[in-house]
This record gives sequence, C-alpha cells and structure tokens, in this order.
Amino acid sequence: MLERVLEVIENRIRPRIRMDGGDISLVDVENGIVRVRLHGACSTCAATQVTLREGVARLLQQEIPEIRGVEQV
Repeated sequence: MLERVLEVIENRIRPRIRMDGGDISLVDVENGIVRVRLHGACSTCAATQVTLREGVARLLQQEIPEIRGVEQV
C-alpha cells in the first residue's frame, strides 16, 4: 500500500500543492492511516485542514479505498 500511496502523492497531489507554493512528503502509512508533512506555503496556510481533507484525503481514498484517513505530522 505504501507504494500506491506514494504514487498518488507524486503524480496527482504534489503537482497541485506545488502550484500554490507548497509541498508534501509521505511520512508513513500504517493501518490505513496516511501520515504526511506539508512544507512551504502549505505549512503556514490557514486552509491546511481543508487541503488535507478535501484534497489529499479525497484523492487518496478515491484511488486507494483501503485508506481510512490522513493525518498531518
């Protein structure tokens, strides 16, 4: 599952986040929970939780139904 998550982050999520001056890195995947770290503009943005919920989590769960949630670390 780790490889599938990394592929979605690299190909679908990271390009969108970089367009807004941020970046994302995968920290861990355990028991269906994906842990990510946001960098750059995304680390201080007021809309970080919206980005995680509506962007990152939505895309990951669409591509990988086994994903139960996304957490920022």
